[in-house]
Order: sequence, then C-alpha cells, then structure tokens
Amino acid sequence: MVVSRDKTPTAQETFMQMAQAAGLRGRLLVTIGLLILARFGVFLPVPGIDRERFSADIQNSPVIGFLDIFSGGGLSALGIFALGILPYINASIILQLLTAAIPALENLQKNEGEAGRRKISQITRYVALGWGVAQSIGIALWVQRYATTPGSLFIAETALALTAGSIFVMWLSELITERGIGNGASLLIFVNIVAILPRTLGQTIELAQTGGRETVGKVVILLLVFLIMIVGIVFVQEGTRRIPIITARRQVGRRLYRERTNYLPLRLNQGGVMPIIFASAVLILPASLAQFTGNSAQNGFFAPVNQTLVQISTYLSPNGPTPWLYVLVYLVLIVFFSYFYASLIINPVDMAQNLKKMGASIPGIRPGRTTSEYVERVLNRLTFLGAIFLGLVAVVPTAVESATGVTTFRGLGATSLLILVGVAIDTAKQIQTYVISQRYEGMVKQ
Repeated sequence: MVVSRDKTPTAQETFMQMAQAAGLRGRLLVTIGLLILARFGVFLPVPGIDRERFSADIQNSPVIGFLDIFSGGGLSALGIFALGILPYINASIILQLLTAAIPALENLQKNEGEAGRRKISQITRYVALGWGVAQSIGIALWVQRYATTPGSLFIAETALALTAGSIFVMWLSELITERGIGNGASLLIFVNIVAILPRTLGQTIELAQTGGRETVGKVVILLLVFLIMIVGIVFVQEGTRRIPIITARRQVGRRLYRERTNYLPLRLNQGGVMPIIFASAVLILPASLAQFTGNSAQNGFFAPVNQTLVQISTYLSPNGPTPWLYVLVYLVLIVFFSYFYASLIINPVDMAQNLKKMGASIPGIRPGRTTSEYVERVLNRLTFLGAIFLGLVAVVPTAVESATGVTTFRGLGATSLLILVGVAIDTAKQIQTYVISQRYEGMVKQ
C-alpha cells in the first residue's frame, strides 16, 4: 500500500495498521482487555446489603444519577468498583489547584522535568488513596441502614472493599496509559458512559413503540438536537485561535538560523468538560447534603439544616418551581469555572517570558508585559465564547427534554456528550500518531 508521509492517515490505512502492526495491535488488545476487566468489577457486589431496599431508595436520587455517569452504574449497583476512577480524578483536580497555589509543587512541574512529574504522580496516588478511604467510609456509613448485620465490622469491610476497588481501577488506568492507547482515566469514564447507552436507547425505543405518532416525533426531535450538539462539540473542541509568532534571526556558531514564522495555538475551550462537572457538582451539593442528613434530621438536631437544604435543592432543580433560576445559576457557574480553569492551564505572564527567552514575538506587539496583556485579552475573549457554548450544551438538551417530555436520555446529558466526543477525538489522534510512526518506520526500512 502506497502512502504519502505528508497526508493524514486514511481510515483504510488506520485499520490496516491496527490489524497488521504488532505493536499497535498489542496496545489495542491490552486496552480492550483492561477495560473489560474494569467493567467486570462493577458487577461484583459488596456483600451484606439488602439490594431491594437500597435500589428502591436511590431510584430517583439526582446525586446517585450524576455519580453513576462516571461509575457506569457501579454506585447504584454498589459493586466493589463503585467508586471507580472518581478518587483519582478528584485527586488530579486537587493537585492541579494546589500546583497553582504552592510554589514547591509548581517548581516540580515546571523545572524538575520528568523526575518532577513522577513525584507529582506519586503524590496524586497518595491523595487518591486518602480520598478513596474518606469516600469509602462515607458510603459505608450511608449504606449501613441497608446492611443485614450492621455494625463496625460491616463498615470496616465495606470501606476496605471499596478502597481496594478504587485503587485497583487507578492501577488499571495507569496500565492503559502506559501500555495501551489513550488516557486510561478518560477511557474508563468513556466506557462507563457507553455502558448506560443500551439501557437508555432501549427505554427510548420502548417509549416510541408504546406512544403514538406525537411521541415518535418528540423522540426524533430530541435525537436531532443531540446530533447537532455532537457536531457543535466536535467543532468547538477542535477550534483554536492561531496567534502568529516570529522567531528572530540568530547565529549559533557558524550556523545562521533564518527568521521563521510560526503560530501560538489557543484553544476555544481550554477547560474541556471540567467547568460543567464543577458547576453540576455545586448544583447537586445541596441535594446530596440533604440526602445524607436526612436520617439525622429525624433526631431534631439537623432538622432546620435539612429543611433549608431541601428548599435550596428544590429551587436549584430543572424541574422545580423556578427553572429559570436553575438555568441562570448554572450558566453563571459554568462561566466562572471556565475562567477559573483557563487561568490554571495558561499563564499569560509565563507565556510572554518563554517567548522572550526563545527570541520570538507577536507581530506588532512588544515583548514582555505588552505581550502578556495581549495574550490575556485574547484568552479572555476565547474563554467567554467557550463558556457560552458550554452553557448552551448544558442547557439546551435539558430544555428540549422538558419541552418534549422525553426523559429517557436524562442520564446522557451535556457532561456525557462532552466526555464521549472529547475522549473519542483524543484516542483517534493517538491511534493516528502510531500509524504515522509505523509509516515512517516502514520508509526507513525501505
């Protein structure tokens, strides 16, 4: 097969390399095998729990529904992998926040190279372990009322099983990243979301069959909205603003490097799905606290607090008496977290200093402070546009579901769509990278 080294691999070439190249094929098999193993653990139940009572109580819980998106139904099934990759994701977010606030961690990340990144990864694992222990104990205390033999032994056994399961899943994710294809944590979340698709589609088809023509029309409208959202997500995820930069002519020894023109890519959506995840977590926080303090409220001590939390969660609900308040708060939180996360990812001052050190500059912009102000101004505009898009992606599907009355896709919201599309694009790019490397190896052998 004749290929050009200047062209992006075609679908035919990609599938041929996936089938023939031993290295790429081995990585694919490792990835698929570890993902299947992670899914098996979801269905291994934690012993000593009355499943019928537990399932009946959490059936309409918004907190469990939100967390089930990332655990693939593991939390509602209460398997040993119920926490899944959540402790590791939480630990990574905490380390990102701490890196921007603690100079020692920032020095490890920026100046220590690969050794510093390994230290940060090790710290992330320890934080994930501590976070997993805390979450496991909290879940054990919460489900103790459904235990057949409640007591301290049940709490210890349940917390140990859930913690071990979360650490094992973290190890699987690192194996996938190291020996497989794609980012292990992202792929685990991707598979968990895909796992709930058959149930969602089955419920939608059943609704269309039992309903009349009007119901079929509503389902078609909802599917079209989701398809339009997916196309929009692809464009925005790939959208970048290319700021031209010029590298000055310089001489190193006897070699003269000519002036070169390049560009500085700034993504339209710097934070990816993180602003929506943070905003959703803040919105469901009153409902989750109200649920966990529900039993204590019966004793009278937490009764006023529980009542206040219930009222707040009612007003901050898309199906509550004030849906416009929910939409407004949701949009404000998404915009806030978009700017917050963009500030963590890109520092205009550091970028301007790095350009100055490399002898590069933006045409018409003076190096130093003027460059940082220009980059910050462009970044603020891009972040605002990306935040508005994220807000539309988050609100429009929910609004269409409420208008049509088709609620079978409620588990597949904006967060799920962004994760599915983003992980699919990143994994496809990594596969293309392996195909290109195999192409060059073949050219060298020839």
